[in-house]
Amino acid sequence: MAKQKPTSRAASRSAALKKSPAPKTAVKSAARKIIAAKPINSKAPPQTAVKRPKQRIAISHHREEDFKADGLRAYAHYRDLGIAAATHGLAQAHVIRLIGPCNPAEVSKLHFHDLEFQMVYVLKGWVKTYMEGQGETLMKEGSAWTQPPRIKHLILDYSDDVELLEVILPAEFKTVELAS
Repeated sequence: MAKQKPTSRAASRSAALKKSPAPKTAVKSAARKIIAAKPINSKAPPQTAVKRPKQRIAISHHREEDFKADGLRAYAHYRDLGIAAATHGLAQAHVIRLIGPCNPAEVSKLHFHDLEFQMVYVLKGWVKTYMEGQGETLMKEGSAWTQPPRIKHLILDYSDDVELLEVILPAEFKTVELAS
């Protein structure tokens, strides 16, 4: 029985890789070329890298005077770590110090953030949160979590000494408070 000719470049490449036992490095090299090659019969335009301004180094040392009450919540002080300025708005990072004692009537407001990424790490103390689909969770010193974009959440309670590290992409985002 005669062998059939491959009908596409991808099939040709695949057949060529299967034919001869090549050294592992040659196979890896060929695989990299296949992966890097343009998709066959693709109608999608080739992807291009997003041009962003050059990022700079951001260094932030702890200073009490850097905690400001000019953030999203009245019951929190924020220490900006300089990431938003260094990345030209690509990301934001800050330390959040929630002011005790916790007043559930003030803090327990269901809301979501219109952003791409949010991660929180508990530096000190504890915080009890509610996240849609997760329920109530007690986060203690050393705990970390992500909040998917637009997930409904709220703070239920926190210790008087809680400090959180929060990383957000992009730096500027919208918060939507929901009716109780």
